[in-house]
Amino acid sequence: MEVDDRDFLNTPPIKTVRFGGNVANTLAKSKQGDKGDYELLKHQLTDPDIKDAQIINWLQEFRACVTQLSKDHEQLVYAVLRLPWLGRSQAVVDEYLSFLSNLVSAQTVYLRTCLKMAVSNFTPARVRICEGGVDISDSDDDDENLPRNFNHCHQALQIILRYVPSTSRFLMPILSENFPFVQKSSRTLECYVHNLLRVTVYIPALRREILELIISKMLTLDVSAPRAEIEEMEESAEQKSCEASQDDCLFDMDEDRDSGLEATPPDCSVMAHPVAERLDTLMTVLLAFIKDACFQNGVLELERTKALYRDLLSVFDKLILPTHASYHVQYCVFYLSSLRLGLAEAFLDHLWKLLQSPSQPPILRQAAAGYMGSFLARAKFLPVSTVKACLDLLLPWLHLYIDSQDANSRSFCDITLHGPFYATCQAVFYALVFRHRAIVEGNMKKGLAYLQSLNLERIVMCQLNPLKVCLPAITNMFAAITRKYQLVFCYTIIERNNRNTLPIIRSSVGGDSVSANTNPLDSFFPFDPYLLKRSGKLIEPLYQVWEEPADCVVDTSKREVRKVSVDEEDDFLRGETPQMDTVMGMTPGSFESHLRSPSSVGSPPLAFLQRPF
Repeated sequence: MEVDDRDFLNTPPIKTVRFGGNVANTLAKSKQGDKGDYELLKHQLTDPDIKDAQIINWLQEFRACVTQLSKDHEQLVYAVLRLPWLGRSQAVVDEYLSFLSNLVSAQTVYLRTCLKMAVSNFTPARVRICEGGVDISDSDDDDENLPRNFNHCHQALQIILRYVPSTSRFLMPILSENFPFVQKSSRTLECYVHNLLRVTVYIPALRREILELIISKMLTLDVSAPRAEIEEMEESAEQKSCEASQDDCLFDMDEDRDSGLEATPPDCSVMAHPVAERLDTLMTVLLAFIKDACFQNGVLELERTKALYRDLLSVFDKLILPTHASYHVQYCVFYLSSLRLGLAEAFLDHLWKLLQSPSQPPILRQAAAGYMGSFLARAKFLPVSTVKACLDLLLPWLHLYIDSQDANSRSFCDITLHGPFYATCQAVFYALVFRHRAIVEGNMKKGLAYLQSLNLERIVMCQLNPLKVCLPAITNMFAAITRKYQLVFCYTIIERNNRNTLPIIRSSVGGDSVSANTNPLDSFFPFDPYLLKRSGKLIEPLYQVWEEPADCVVDTSKREVRKVSVDEEDDFLRGETPQMDTVMGMTPGSFESHLRSPSSVGSPPLAFLQRPF
């Protein structure tokens, strides 16, 4: 190892210009009350022009008297830890890491300080920029030493972990406290999240908590970028780009031809919506981490994949499922489930258990139904056998629920009483709208026999009247499909509902309100089309887009089915959900435990697919 063409190990440190005695003498004088050299030492350590040789000299002297660096010398130790060691020669890095290992082993009181030092360097250094009197400072994206600096930070954490095995207990709060504000630049967020995920490689015990931290921040971004806003800004940016390209063609064609240069097209992978751009960056990092964690040399490692699935599912239950109207973050589970059919079936089985469990809050059961229906409809990697297996669970549960209500005085259309039932009906209708063709193709007779065995007519005709509650776009398309296969004729009920439409009393944030709401369940489909561009490249091959069947036309000419706006109808036909004003949090009416569906209605005695996992 050489520094400035010297043999580092066999030669003494370079003599440097400094004032005062060595560190040991300075500490001794300070103990006797002479603080002059002590203050001078702290001042010299903060010199912005300090050289590599000076840093090495200081660190060697501090290593020699590390046992004397008690809590009384806290400010001095802070000054040493803040020495600019990153981006320096390898000799400085090695000496700094050696001092770090000596310090945490001899003085564990500085453990948190050492951890904060390493974590504080998980983002690019802040560069001071001021334009027009406005501070626009942010991270330095042009630092070529950034990967090397990050490597050294992780090396420092691993050294600390080696000498203090309980490090992980103290590290997680520091990682959370240092997480950049979500309005920081995409680059800053990307670097920090990437480094957090690197920590999970050598401290796997923290992976679940780190994923929870990352996903909670991503959900904050996700609900701050509504689908309508993203689409509007993308359309606006596309129009501006087209206008600009036309202007360039009109005015710069001759100039470009003369110069022989082609106009550089704009970067089409950047999101126009600033929050969506940050979220796209973080989703790209997270999906790449999932892929790298599950594959080794191109081969899926089953045990590692199952361990990651369990961690991610725990985060899903705690954060993603209760968050109303998130649009993209849940696709991390979608992507992981696509890696192996057993994972997808395990996810569906988990949702099913949540849905049919009376001990779960009704709002979570409704959310589980929405996830289940959307996953069955949109996951291209699910075979028909899995879809039918799930329908064989959902339909008997609905029939059992209807049986339990037949002799009940509460057997009438009421969302407050029967929310999970209506959400499950909508999930079944939605799945059939997308999957009916796959069920009947190949063997029409067998497929029709299966659809008839579901006894959809009983569900549609029951006194709970699910067609009155489900989204109009879904009921209209479901009616068209069931009429085609002569399974059930829904239009009579839809017309009756239109004639007898009454205001729906909804319990909402801020008190009860009376309104005729076309989405009384406050439902949304979590796997609606994915709008983020870069991360969407991984989702696109796995995703089932909406294709309107040519032979199933919604009957709106003679019958005025469910008064619904053209925009909502078109949204569904484009594979999207009618938009509502949403905020992050639980769906309205979440934990009203009274007046709920009977606790006796549980899981029907049907076994789920017993595939090896």
